This record gives sequence, C-alpha cells and structure tokens, in this order.
Amino acid sequence: MATRSRHAALTAAALVLVSLTATLTSAGSAAAAATRIRLGSPSDVSRTSWQGPAFTMNGDGKINSASMTAAVDAIRGGTGSIDVVVLAGSAPTSGSATPECDAVMVLAGINSCTSWTLTAASDGNNTQVNTDIRNAEFVYFAGGDQCRYAAWKGTALESSVESVVAKGGGSGGGSAGHHINSPVVYDACKGSVTSAEALANPYDSRITFTAGMFEWPHYGGIINDSHFTARDRMGRTMAFVARAIKDGRTPGGKAWGVGVEEGSSLLVDRNGRATLYGKEAFVVLGDHQPEQASSGKPLTFSDFKIWRLGPGQSYDFDNRPSCGYYLRSVTNGVADPDLYSGTPQSGCGAPGGTTLTESEPNDSRTTASDATGNPASLSGSMQSAGDRDYYRLTLTSGQKLTVGCGVPTAYDADLYLLDSAGSTLTRSANNGAGTGEAITFARTAAGSGTYYLDLEAYSGSGSTPYTCTLAYT
Repeated sequence: MATRSRHAALTAAALVLVSLTATLTSAGSAAAAATRIRLGSPSDVSRTSWQGPAFTMNGDGKINSASMTAAVDAIRGGTGSIDVVVLAGSAPTSGSATPECDAVMVLAGINSCTSWTLTAASDGNNTQVNTDIRNAEFVYFAGGDQCRYAAWKGTALESSVESVVAKGGGSGGGSAGHHINSPVVYDACKGSVTSAEALANPYDSRITFTAGMFEWPHYGGIINDSHFTARDRMGRTMAFVARAIKDGRTPGGKAWGVGVEEGSSLLVDRNGRATLYGKEAFVVLGDHQPEQASSGKPLTFSDFKIWRLGPGQSYDFDNRPSCGYYLRSVTNGVADPDLYSGTPQSGCGAPGGTTLTESEPNDSRTTASDATGNPASLSGSMQSAGDRDYYRLTLTSGQKLTVGCGVPTAYDADLYLLDSAGSTLTRSANNGAGTGEAITFARTAAGSGTYYLDLEAYSGSGSTPYTCTLAYT
C-alpha cells in the first residue's frame, strides 16, 4: 500500500522569526506608513524556474490550508520551497499581528512569509514592499476592504504582483482579497450592497467597479464575490453580471460571476482548471443583454446559467463548459426561488452527467471497476480503514484527465493515478478527514493506454459516499 508522510508542526527552534516594524517612506510619497513583519528565513529562495501559476480564490479571509498547500506544491513542482508575501490594508484588531503568515508557515514547502500592512494608496510605490513582492513566489491579499486594494491600481505594486505570476508563481486572497483577483472588481468604494438592493436597482450608487487591474490567464470576463451563500449574495452577483454586460466591461457580450462560500477555496491551476476545496462555490454566466437594466429600475434578466461546485468538483475556465448548468431568472427585481440548487439542463464533465458507482470487490487492479466509458463522476465509500477502490480507464495520446474528489468528514482518503503496471504517476494526499483530493495528468505517449485511479483510506471509514468528478480534455 502506498504511504505518505505528514509534516509535523514547526517547532520554535526550527522557525526563524525576523520582525521589522517600522514606518517606511514610499517612493513618491512624503510619509506613507507601511508595516513589515517577516516570519521564517531572512533570505529569499533563489531559483531559475517555477511551475505555476496557481491561484487561490477564498470565500472568506482565512487561509484554506488544503488549497494553499496544493498551490504551493504546484508552484514549486513538488521540490524546494517558496516565499510568500501577505498584503493587508489594515492591521488585525485582535489576536496575532500576522494571522495569514501564521497559517502559511506550518505548511510544507514554505521558506518565509512576509506580512505588509499598507495604509495609503501611495504605499503601492514603496520600494521595500515591491522588492519583497518581486522576490516572492506567491502574493496573498488578506480580507478587509477591497477599495483600498483597488487604489493600488497603477502603482508599482500592480506590476510587481503581475511579475510574480509571470515567472510561474501565484496570487490569491480571501474575501476582499478574492474580489481584487478578478478582472472586474466590485470595489465597494461607496459602500456595500445587498442582493435585494442590487436587484431593485442594478445602477444603485453603491455598485461601483474597478477594471483592468489584474488579468490572470484563463480568468477573463469574471467578477468575484465572497461569503456567497452565508450572506445570500447570488442576487447581487446576478446584478453585477448584468451590469458588466450592459456596460461593455467584459468581451463578447458575456460575463461570469464566481461566488465562493465561507470556508471554501477555488484553486485555479496553470491550465485554468478550478478545483473546489471546501463546501461550495458557484459560477454564474450571463450570455445575453439584460431585458431591463437601467438606473432606478429593477433588473430583468432571463436564464442565468449557474454551475454549483461541491467538494472536489471542478470548472474549466480555459474550456468553459456549455452544459451541466441549471437556469434561474430575475423578473422586475424578483429572483426565482432556489437560487443555490437546481437540476442541470444537460450532462457533461462539469457537475452533472453519468455517475459510475463502485462495484465491490474493487480492491485491486484486477478487480477494478470499469470507468473506460468516461463517466462524469465516480461514487463509492471507504467501508474500512484499509479499503481501496480501483477504477480502470483509458487515455489517448494528448488527452488530459483532471479528477477532483469530494471526501466526507467520516474519513481521510488519498487519490492516486497508476499506470498499467501499477506504478504511481501522480497523487493527491491532503491532510484531514473531509479534505478533498485533486490530480491532473496528460498522456504524451502515442496511441491509447490503460490507467487506474486508486482512492484509498488513510484514516477512518464509513458508508457516507465520496464523489470524484472526472474531466477529459
């Protein structure tokens, strides 16, 4: 049985703490305060190439350890370590002065984490800030106020973050930090708006946008939103999408809203595939002009296409699906009921489509359940602490397989892809019961070949089913 090692928490002796708290003068500014605290190594990693980019889009301000671990592993290619910079517009009001860096430093593959609190727009031109960012491999925007982040548009900071992504690093953030990582940003510079208010008047004065700050690969035409289900933000995202189309803020007469729930994170890989870690996320597509969207009038927009992603499920932003969605409309400011669930209109590799349920015994390659028909998902359970579920599939030359598994909280399971001889090609072994697993593999050999997916129990067991979503491109 394949095994994995779990890294222990860093001890105080193994963690070098370098703390610098000072008032720095930013270039072009008389006296803009910027506070810097660095954890870990005082020296940055030196390496010629990285394997990203990778992005974490979080539904609240906290670091999601599973998606962050996956992003770090993707960027470093499984070897070496990276430097992280956390950017915040204000200091925490209680607890640790560096909550995001505290969470990052216990992960594998981290050399250092530097936290910057920037209190003025001109801090975006601070020399030390930009040096730290450019020397890092991942930039995380903390929760808070996205209007402060939008004020950094056009400063050196914008270019510095873009340089991190360009070299194969990554970017991400939670809540306000999630908002700022979309190409069209609901900036909330004139205050926050509720779903009811936005649907009653999509041109409410509080609905303001900043566009053109960050344009990440494969992530075009998108407006992010956070705290999505907990704060009932589907309606306002619908209004944002309608506004983007009506005002021509997105190309091709289409716009997408990406709403992530609290405690959840979308990991977007270098190929544009987003995999959900956590509870749920939604992709909301408007693909035509609104029937009514004007100042002072309620929104009317028919047939928003909505994809709901559950744990381990994925959405391909590079090859955006044309199926697997459910439909909801808004009429005179009133949205259809059941905005957060629905029956997909048609099946495909996005949520929806055919599901293969395991057939026991399937504990070895010779007894593997047959997945050669390219099902959209797999379902089974870890009935014992030593259970292993095998699925046989076929890939052709140039075909890429992406698998995301939602694992219930009753057990911890690891995912492996094996070749025909049983050798491991890639694996996902995230820590913790209920933590999703995801892998991507592309066949380069000529012709077709047989492969095996192996989901095996690491700890715990139960009858609650897991669901693995498969996408072939």
